[in-house]
Amino acid sequence: MKPDQETGSAQDRPGPGAGATGKVIPIESAPSWAPGPAGQGTADFAGRLAEGLGTLLAGRVGTAADGLFGKGWENRAADGLAFLRRRITGDYEVDEFGFDRELTEQVFLTALRPLAEKYFRIEVRGVEHIPAEGGALVVANHSGVVPLDALMTQVAIHDHHPAGRHLRMLAADLVFVLPLIGELARKSGHTLACNEDAQALLERGEVVGVWPEGFKGIGKPFADRYKLQRFGRGGFVASALRAGVPIVPCSIVGAEETYPMLGNVKSLARLLGLPYLPITPTFPWLGPLGAIPLPTKWTIQFGEPIRTDGYPPEAAEDPMLVFNLTDEVRETIQHTLYELLVARRSLFF
Repeated sequence: MKPDQETGSAQDRPGPGAGATGKVIPIESAPSWAPGPAGQGTADFAGRLAEGLGTLLAGRVGTAADGLFGKGWENRAADGLAFLRRRITGDYEVDEFGFDRELTEQVFLTALRPLAEKYFRIEVRGVEHIPAEGGALVVANHSGVVPLDALMTQVAIHDHHPAGRHLRMLAADLVFVLPLIGELARKSGHTLACNEDAQALLERGEVVGVWPEGFKGIGKPFADRYKLQRFGRGGFVASALRAGVPIVPCSIVGAEETYPMLGNVKSLARLLGLPYLPITPTFPWLGPLGAIPLPTKWTIQFGEPIRTDGYPPEAAEDPMLVFNLTDEVRETIQHTLYELLVARRSLFF
C-alpha cells in the first residue's frame, strides 16, 4: 500500500538490515561474504542435506522426475539445493534497507509470476522509458482494495525491462507493523514512504515506485474507479528534483475491477485499526473464497519520462514548481487511463 512518501519519516524506519539474517551490504558496493568458523557446523549440515537430496534425486526418484518435470529439471533442482544451502548457512546478502535480491528473484517474483502472466495476463507497454541504469521514479495510480497493482508492477518491470531492473517500492507505515508481512516487504524491496528513504535510493541509482493516492486510491468506491484521488503535497516530485532523476508516469488498467468495492464498514475498520473494511460482490459473503480476485485483463503502460535534471537541487524547495510537476504527472496518468479504457475491448479478455 503506497501513499505519498511524506507519510512517515526516516526515524520510523527500522535500522539497517532490520529483519534480515544475512550480511548487511551497503547499496554502493561491498565484498562478498561467507560464514565464518562459528557457522561451520551449520554449513556442514547444509552440505550433507544438499548432498543427500541430490543422491535421492539421482536415483529412482530422479527417473520418475524426468517424466513429471521434463528435461532440465536436474539443473533447476541443483539451483534450488544451492539456494537452500545459502539460506541455511546465512551465506547471502541484503542491503542496508533489508532488500534480499536473491530471495526476491528466486522466491517472491517466482510466486507472483503466474498471477501476472496466467491470471491477469498483463500486457506491459513502454517499459523502455525506464532507464537501463541510474535512478528513476515510477509514479502510478493505485486501486483495487488490495495493493496487487504494486506487486504486479514490480514483476512487470523486472521481467520485461531489458536490464531486469528491480522496483524499490515505498510502502505505508501499516505494512511494517503487520506480523510477517513487514519483514517480507523489507526483503522484497519495500521501504518506508518517506522523503529520506526515497531520495537515498534514487541517488544510489535505484528504480523507486510510489503510489501517491495511497489508501484513498485503493480504498475508493467502485463508482469512482479510474478517477485519480489527490496526490498529496508532491513529496515524490521534490525527491526526484533533489536527485535529478526522471519521473516515469505509470497507468494501470484492470486492477480496479479485481475487488469491486461496493461498501465500506467504517466503524469496524476504525475498531480494527484499518483504513477501510471493504464490502465486495464476494466478500464477506463467500468467506475465504471472497479473497480471490476476479481474473480481469490488465494493461500496465509506462509513459515518457518527465526530466528533472535541468533543475538545480534547490528547485525542490520551490512549492509552485513542485505543484506544477505534480499536476503534470497526475494529468498524464489520468489522460492515459482514459485512453486505455476507451481502447479496452473487454474486462476479462
